[in-house]
Amino acid sequence: MPKHINVALDGPAGVGKSTTAKAVAKKLGLIYVDTGALYRAVGVCVLDRGGDTEKAEDVVPVLDGLKIEIRYIDGEQHVFANGRDVNGLIRTPAASKASSDVSKVPEVRAFLLETQREIARENDCIMDGRDIGTVILPDASAKFFLTADPAERARRRVAEMKEKGMDADFDTVFADMKARDLQDSTRAVAPLRPAPDAVLVDSTHMSLEEVVDTICRMIKPSVN
Repeated sequence: MPKHINVALDGPAGVGKSTTAKAVAKKLGLIYVDTGALYRAVGVCVLDRGGDTEKAEDVVPVLDGLKIEIRYIDGEQHVFANGRDVNGLIRTPAASKASSDVSKVPEVRAFLLETQREIARENDCIMDGRDIGTVILPDASAKFFLTADPAERARRRVAEMKEKGMDADFDTVFADMKARDLQDSTRAVAPLRPAPDAVLVDSTHMSLEEVVDTICRMIKPSVN
């Protein structure tokens, strides 16, 4: 049975991983897997129980009996927790913080590891996250680390939030982003870092189309 094409796309918060991965998936006919949504779903489940996502003793018990699934509805990824569609709950600032908190818990990472690898075994896909190339798919067909200047990432996040009708202050978003970078890069378990064989793509001065074209050109020989 031929190996499926698996693409790993890692990078810090606000760099546009999801937008880029979706566009690459559409262009090359791959399935897009938003792994961050899985962690957000776990975080939301902890919050639903009134737990503190910064305390492992509140997080770990939630995993008992929890089933996180990805289903595709009209071509869009939806995340289900114990049969409940939580897509509408996982894109809030609270869910974002909860995701970062629970991702530091080794039991959470172990819990979701096999879910992600099973998807990759069964599909030609592109996954975005923070440890795809280093931990989840170390044997991926292609690996990329997408980065950009923190101020530029903050500007993009503010524009995205305003486009969705949300209040957004640059200084606040910038401070939150730097704090998230520090937390993700210094955590003890699977810290944010490029895989040794990942291609670094600095998108600070690139348009989305340029980033997507750059990545697609490098993946295409594997796909074809």
